[in-house]
Amino acid sequence: MIKDINQEIADPLYNLIGGVDEAGRGPLAGAVFAACVVLNPVKKIEGILDSKKLSAKKRNKLEYLIKRDSMAWAVASASVEEIDDINILQASLLAMKRAVESLPFQPDKILVDGIHSPKLKIQVQTIIKGDSLVQEISAASILAKTARDAEMYSLHDSFPDYGFDQHKGYPTKKHLEALQLHGVSLVHRRSFAPVRKLLPSSYIL
Repeated sequence: MIKDINQEIADPLYNLIGGVDEAGRGPLAGAVFAACVVLNPVKKIEGILDSKKLSAKKRNKLEYLIKRDSMAWAVASASVEEIDDINILQASLLAMKRAVESLPFQPDKILVDGIHSPKLKIQVQTIIKGDSLVQEISAASILAKTARDAEMYSLHDSFPDYGFDQHKGYPTKKHLEALQLHGVSLVHRRSFAPVRKLLPSSYIL
C-alpha cells in the first residue's frame, strides 16, 4: 500500500516533501534520468504506483496528471559521457541532484528511493522500496521513466539498427545481437561490460 508520507511525519517543520527516483541505471545506452515531485495535498491523483507496475499507457496518463496537479516537479539527466566518466551510481545521484535543484522552490525534505542519496543542502532520507511505499517517490518514478522512454524513442530515430524503441537500451538478446552486428554507437555506455568488450583493445575510458 502506498502511503501519504505527509501524514506520517510528526515534525511540523517538514511541510513540503519531495520524492525522488531515477530511471535507466541498467541499460547499455542512453542517459540516466531522475525526477523530483512535490505532490499537492489538495489535488489527489488516483492510480499513482511504482512505474514498473504500470503499463506505458497508464504511465503516460499519470505523467500528464502529475505535471498538471503537483505543486512542483522537475526532470533531469546525466549523459552517457558522464556515466562513463564517474560511473552509473554517481551519474544517477547527479541526475537526482539536478532534478531537485531544478524545482521552482526548495522542499522541506527529500525522500529518495533506495539506499543512496544525492548531496543536497536540505535534509534527505533514503527509503528502501520507496517507489512502492511513498506516493511522492512513485510519482517521481513515473516522470523519470516516461522521460527516459521518450529519449530512447528519439534515439531510435537516429540509430534505428539497435531497436531502442523496443528494449529501451536494456541488454536484451536482440540488443546484444545488434551490438555484435553494427558495433558500438555514440550513445552506448562504454564503461558497461557488454559494450566495453566490443571496443578495440587500445580503447581507454
